[in-house]
Amino acid sequence: MRNRLIARLNLALLLFLLVRPLLAQTASASPNPADTNTRLAKLEQQVADAKSSADNAWMLTSSALVLMMTGPGLALFYGGLVRKKNVLGTMMQSFALMAIITVLWGLFSFSLAFGSGNSFIGGLHHLFLRGVGAAPDADYAATIPLQTFMVYQLMFAIITPGLIAGAFAERMKFSAMAVFMILWSVIIYDPMAHMVWGKGGLLNAALGGRFPTLDFAGGTVVHITSGVSALVCALYLGKRVGYPKEPMPPHSVVLSFIGACLLWVGWFGFNAGSALSSGSLATSAFVATHFAAAAAAAGWAAAEWLRSGKPTTLGAISGSVAGLVAITPASGFVKPMPALLIGLIAGVFCYWMVVKVKAFFGYDDSLDAFGVHGAGGTLGALLTGVFASSAVNPIFKDGQGNTLPSGLIEGNAHQLLNQFVGVVISWTLAIVGTLIILKIVDMTIGLRVSEAEEIQGLDLSQHGEEGYYWEPSA
Repeated sequence: MRNRLIARLNLALLLFLLVRPLLAQTASASPNPADTNTRLAKLEQQVADAKSSADNAWMLTSSALVLMMTGPGLALFYGGLVRKKNVLGTMMQSFALMAIITVLWGLFSFSLAFGSGNSFIGGLHHLFLRGVGAAPDADYAATIPLQTFMVYQLMFAIITPGLIAGAFAERMKFSAMAVFMILWSVIIYDPMAHMVWGKGGLLNAALGGRFPTLDFAGGTVVHITSGVSALVCALYLGKRVGYPKEPMPPHSVVLSFIGACLLWVGWFGFNAGSALSSGSLATSAFVATHFAAAAAAAGWAAAEWLRSGKPTTLGAISGSVAGLVAITPASGFVKPMPALLIGLIAGVFCYWMVVKVKAFFGYDDSLDAFGVHGAGGTLGALLTGVFASSAVNPIFKDGQGNTLPSGLIEGNAHQLLNQFVGVVISWTLAIVGTLIILKIVDMTIGLRVSEAEEIQGLDLSQHGEEGYYWEPSA
């Protein structure tokens, strides 16, 4: 009996010695509220960092895509449309703006466009990019550095004046072009960008502007201002020597074809990048952009086919650009089928503007900058007010945070009036500002090359080189 008792005590002691470490481990693993909160906070920070990294990667990629739209996209597109004696001069205009506008943007233009100011222009808080670093600005984009936002917006500021060059191609002095673009960017682009996208801007729909204009990626800021300014330039400078009696066909539709394809691809950064994040809104804008470009290319080609019996390559690529222009303001607000319809309408409408309206009035918009960008941008801005959907982008909310209708079809008829106000302001600023700038440049250094220089071509007369040179055969 005694031996059995001793055996049981020894067994109990052995079990206690074996289980004790496990009990201690369990006790140490029991949840501590302070430790749990620390872990949760750390996990939340890791999730936020991952989202920030993803958004930042997309925005840097989008910035590169938009820069690609200027060079090589626009440079090749415009360069192929001019005569071969002007190919380098035309491409150089796009390339020069990549340098000129970047310097201006860093010095003061970013501050004028996106710094806090009044309803029409930003202040000088970000002069010399002061305060533009790794920290985000929640009013613009809460998950990416302000510096990323700055460089992304820079790419828009670069390409916008470049679009104007299509109207005065083959006849403006390079020096005049440089001065004109500097003044245009400061007097027209910076205020317009601030009114539509900047803090306190008159037309800013996201930050409570007086006339909330829906412009996701630049229908008013980019395309109307540049397109209308292009028309003013064409009228002010007058026609090219020999126009329209002498034939002036594109010297290389192949170059233009490559340029148009680069523009189409780059436009995904232009529109989808304007979501300022890598979420579902970027996807929606990406899809809308592609659908509109495709429908517009088909629409322009079909209209041309019916009128002349043949669809041309130049017509198809011009149509795709027209669709990209028209969907730009709407890309972050409309579903795929309305995007398709916007593109189709734009393709036919811009074809009519280029073929009929330009011929009727007789102005020499060399590369149809107004017919595509001015007309297409205006059409797109107005149709945005018709088709905008709160299901895509619930931008308007009441005091309780409930989503309100966005466009006319949803029941917000007043939005069409806001879009019209934005269009009128864009047109007015572009017309008045461009006329003033042209007059200043014309009175100081002169705008146009001489007749002899124009006949010789801008490549030689402005840059002393040729785009194409072959040694004569022996």
